[in-house]
Amino acid sequence: MSEDWLEIRLTLPATALDAVGQALMDLGCTGITVAERALDTFEPPDPDDGEERPTIRAYFPPGDLEALCRQVQATLEQLATGTPELADVRPDGRLLAAEDWASGWQQHFPPLRVGTRLLIRPSWSEEAADGADVVLTLDPGRAFGTGTHATTALCLDVVARLADGPAPPRRVLDVGAGSGILAMAAAALGAVEVVACEIDAEACQVAVENIAANGLQHLIAATTTPLETLPGTFDLVLANILAGENIRLAPHFLAHLAPGGHLALSGILIEQEAAVAAAFAPLPLTLVTIDRRDEWSCLLYRRHG
Repeated sequence: MSEDWLEIRLTLPATALDAVGQALMDLGCTGITVAERALDTFEPPDPDDGEERPTIRAYFPPGDLEALCRQVQATLEQLATGTPELADVRPDGRLLAAEDWASGWQQHFPPLRVGTRLLIRPSWSEEAADGADVVLTLDPGRAFGTGTHATTALCLDVVARLADGPAPPRRVLDVGAGSGILAMAAAALGAVEVVACEIDAEACQVAVENIAANGLQHLIAATTTPLETLPGTFDLVLANILAGENIRLAPHFLAHLAPGGHLALSGILIEQEAAVAAAFAPLPLTLVTIDRRDEWSCLLYRRHG
């Protein structure tokens, strides 16, 4: 069998990215890019972008290219029963030499420096720590969160800032933990007890694996327990989820936030800031900062007391 990797290209409606991306992962895809950026399974398709038809590239381990194209076509036909816009989508497959696969895919995930003490890098990176106290190894995979997306990067900045502040958080709760990147960053920067709450069982398992790979399992507990029934209070609560979920879970965030603790809300589009701020205004919280990157915002609150 050829050792060449397989690439499948699809041009499809932006509104179908999430469903098609998940279907490709189920077929054994190890990575997906959209145009020239990494596919972010966290960001929902914008219904206003219905006319946009981006091209995605999906990468598969060595195998039978023709058979894979048939599998993808059959999957698209099944999806088209609920999404008619996919009826005219056809896969375009090609072989990639192993070195082309590596350079083409890995360039989307460069090492990431967070604050002054943390370096997050993929396993293939040879970048030296250059004075960073802590190095985390994290490869892109089945769960959201490598640090490259603005929503994650905004939260990472908050974690680093608070860790270097006068009262570093010792107990941290990461809601919607995905890959576990925020929980791991908090533990690496000094938190002594971290809970990574992720209700998606597969994503939670990915977080468990990433945590163990970085030797942080003694500091971080990953759980699928819903926030509403999770025990304990924390010095820092991180919620990198959608704006609507942030609003819905507001009373539960408060219930888990210790007096004087911080709450970081991310996954919020800039135009949604006002709605989120209005929803949290009645709570005993002070808005400390609003950080923005690209079209995204992160609101940092401090609980009274």
